[in-house]
Amino acid sequence: MGNNEEKFVYLTFDEGYEAGYTSKILDILKDNNVKAAFFITGHYFNTQIELIQRMIDEGHIVGNHTVNHYSMPDLTSDNLKNEIVNLHQAMFEKLNYEMKYLRPPMGEYSEKTLKEIRNLGYTTVMWSFAYDDWDETKQGKEEYAKEKILSNIHNGAVILLHANSIDNCNILDYCIKEIKNQGYEFKTLDEFKR
Repeated sequence: MGNNEEKFVYLTFDEGYEAGYTSKILDILKDNNVKAAFFITGHYFNTQIELIQRMIDEGHIVGNHTVNHYSMPDLTSDNLKNEIVNLHQAMFEKLNYEMKYLRPPMGEYSEKTLKEIRNLGYTTVMWSFAYDDWDETKQGKEEYAKEKILSNIHNGAVILLHANSIDNCNILDYCIKEIKNQGYEFKTLDEFKR
């Protein structure tokens, strides 16, 4: 959570695979002049290089969500390093982009993994709000999604949405405008204030 005295919020998306909604999400962000962070996996990198380039070109942050989305505490130190470094190197080699933020898959971490992430030069990014939007069997509940998101906005909120959710895609413009109407300002992780 960011500083609880200033009305700043941070919008982040997890991208394990493309479900066809990210282009529209990027259009909505552009129309609303909001920058977000997108945490990608190796699969996403290997299949959606054009969308990742667009994220970069439009001023969004692209973060590391590891190659295979494994639970980090279950990995050996070498495997953990490979999960992070292999995606990092691929991004740098193909897109000349240096990732610096990492979101642990499923939010699973330990003191040991946090230390290893830090030793690799990364800042770990968790969230202060998420909901079951990743579950594609629970779509078609736009009012539920709006209520979940808007009732959990607070100063310093780090919002986690999954881009494979059609509901998120359909309500994003409404939610951004409503959050702004409530006096909040969207900031990037580079502007994060504790």
